[in-house]
Parts: sequence; structure tokens; C-alpha cells
Amino acid sequence: MGAFFGTDGLRGKVNVDLTFDVAYKCGNALATLKNRPTILIGCDTRTTCSFLTCAFSAGATNGGANVVDLGIVPTSGVAYLTRKLAVDFGVVVSASHNSKEYNGIKIFDKNGYKLGEKIETELERNFIQNKVCTFEKIGKYSQRHRLVKDYQDFLQNTTNCTLSGLFVLLDCSNGASSRISPKIFKNLGAKVKAFNTHCNGLDINENCGALHPEKLAKKVVDLGADMGFAFDGDADRLIAVDHQGNVIDGDMVVLGIAKHWKDKGMLKGDKVVGTSHTNMGIEKQLNNFGIGLVRADIGDKYVLEKMLTQNLVIGGEQSGHVILKDFHTTGDGILTALTLANIVKTTHTTLNDVCFAKPFPQTNVNVEVGDKFKVMNNENLAHEISKWSNFLGENGRLLIRASGTEPKIRVMVESNSQNQNQQIANRIVKLIEKIR
Repeated sequence: MGAFFGTDGLRGKVNVDLTFDVAYKCGNALATLKNRPTILIGCDTRTTCSFLTCAFSAGATNGGANVVDLGIVPTSGVAYLTRKLAVDFGVVVSASHNSKEYNGIKIFDKNGYKLGEKIETELERNFIQNKVCTFEKIGKYSQRHRLVKDYQDFLQNTTNCTLSGLFVLLDCSNGASSRISPKIFKNLGAKVKAFNTHCNGLDINENCGALHPEKLAKKVVDLGADMGFAFDGDADRLIAVDHQGNVIDGDMVVLGIAKHWKDKGMLKGDKVVGTSHTNMGIEKQLNNFGIGLVRADIGDKYVLEKMLTQNLVIGGEQSGHVILKDFHTTGDGILTALTLANIVKTTHTTLNDVCFAKPFPQTNVNVEVGDKFKVMNNENLAHEISKWSNFLGENGRLLIRASGTEPKIRVMVESNSQNQNQQIANRIVKLIEKIR
């Protein structure tokens, strides 16, 4: 990671970390990577998206790029359209699952893949330059919001049956899936009830969506729905809920789809990609099904790297990022939801049966800090991590990492005992709070 780019592009509080100047420089720098490139840009529903889209577009057009504004669209929609239309770059203005005061900039290459760290570093170097074109060579800005319909058609065509007879609830997190996901499920024949579909930008991810699936779980049970799907602000995450109100995280989703694909002879290499955070219980169940787990660093672009190098077709994170590589180049919450609904429909079963899992108890705590690097490089913390890792041995795991998108240290403890997990986590959190 560089000075500006984290594990998922630029991210920060608007007008604090992510300013007009930073967005302008990012657009201008991207325009220098190719001669007069064409750049697609889309956003989620945050009120600050228009501000940052204008800033980025001004910098890009001043550098000679032509910018095509897609309007509100899921992150994966930008990736899909970038590849389909054969343009040079796709850009998303979104802070994904973060609250409304945050925003970010994600960049895809012409193939629909997120930029690698090498290109991000080159892009950062160009921030210090200021490319200004002559009058004749200044790029154009245009709006083509109707292109989102092409992405909608792509998603609908990934299913091989209608979803008639299914009652599906959708929690759109007041984000980018609010307009498109209910249409898709309805067009495929499902009975649909959607929640949190405001597009005013003031309550995106606020007590709803993939970060708060317990609210959707209650609605699924109360309304007697077959399943529920909760997206985050830019719809690249999915957390599912079965008809009994059980929450199904990204690990369990990967398990369910992988087992179904293996039974159908569709699982290349008989392996899936997870992360260092993937639950040990999930790994054991995968192994019982004859499926191996390849672990990557946390971050969906690192998951994808493993998938590409080993030619594997499914990978994901516990947080709900799931990549189905035979269909798409990046995580897509709506695509994943459609895949699960399709499996339920064609197998005449329930989501609980498809994604049944016995994960180990896991304690996760996020600690806000002033200096992530100071904390992570502290010798006392290193000693504490070593002590508890040795204590857990093969019966558990301890993971301490700095968030790539927020000023937080993430603590995860996993073993057969939730009480033990909590006690160990509490000790480590206290030490981090002392260091910070």
C-alpha cells in the first residue's frame, strides 16, 4: 500500500483525508497513464459523490481524458461495463460499507480488474505533476446513465431458471443496489420486498445492510420469506439470511456455492480461495467435501490474485466479498445473491441446506487508533501475540491486523471456546488501547 491507496483504493473522510484536491489529482494522474484515455465513472448514493465525481472528472479532462458518467451504479457494474465497452479505466466513487462521512475512489483497468499495487504506485507518483492540456486537447465529460441497464441485463442472464415461487427480502443499505436489485429479482419472477432503498445519501449503511444483517433476519422470520439478502453501500458485499433467520456470512456462502459446483463438476481444481480470516470450522467442512482452501491476505484483490494464479473459480471473504470468476472479475453482491437463489430454486431445497456450516466461535473487535503503524510495530504487542498464538496452537487462531480502509486495528480470536476467545481478545485490546 502507498501513501494514498489502501487495500481497496483511496478512502477517507471527505474534506479531511479525501479532499477536492486529492480527487482532482487522482483524475489528472490517471489521465497521464495512457494517451487520451476514456474513463467510465460511477458512484453510490452518498451526498459527497457528486462533489468528488466533479473533482475527479475535472482533473481527468484537464489531463486529456474523456470521462463518461454512469451515475449511481454498484461497483461491480462499473467493472463489468469497463470491460464490455472496452474503455481504458473504470472508476467508482464510493466508500463501500463505511458511513456517510467517508468516501473513496476505486479504479479498474480495461479488463475489469482492480489496479495492482505497481500501477497504483505509478499513479501516486503522478499526483505531484499537474498535466494541463491545450484547449484543443482537453477531454470531454458526458453522462450515459442508461448504460446501467446493460449491467442489469448481464445479471439477469446469469441465472438459468426463473425464481418464481420464491419470496425474497432485500436490504439495500440505502446504497447503489437500491434501484437495480429489486428490479432484477422481480424480472426473474420472485416475490420481492425491498428495504432501505433511500437514495438521498444521508443514511447509507446506517444501521442497515450487510453490517447489520440481524435486522433483515427478523424481517425474514416475521414475514415468512424464503431468504433475505443484505448488501453494503456499493453492493460488492453480500450477507445472506435463511428462512429461519440464520445469518450466512461470506465464508458460508463460499462453502455452499463451492459444494454445489463440485457436485455439478463445475469447481475447477476442487479448491476455493479464502483469507487469513476464513473460519477454521469452514476449512474443515470444505475438506470433508473434498475441497481445499487456499488462504490469501485480507482484501478482495488479493483473493483474486490467488484465484488467477491457480485458475480457481470461487473465492471470498467472511465480510461478504465473493468473487465468481467464471461470471465476473470482481466481487458482486447481487450476482452472489442470484447464484444462491438459483441454487435453492433448482435443487428444491432451502438456503439453510445449501450453506449449512459449523464455524468455530470467533471474537472480532475493532480498536480505533491514532497511528496504526506505531501499534503494529510495538514490541510488547508482538510478544503478546506470540504468547497467545502459542497457547492456542492447532486448536485456534489469533489474527491482529491494521485496517486497510480505516484508522483501526482489527483483533480476531478463534477457537472452540467463545469465552476463551473473549478473554484473550480483551487482554489484547487493553494493550492496544494503552499503546495508541
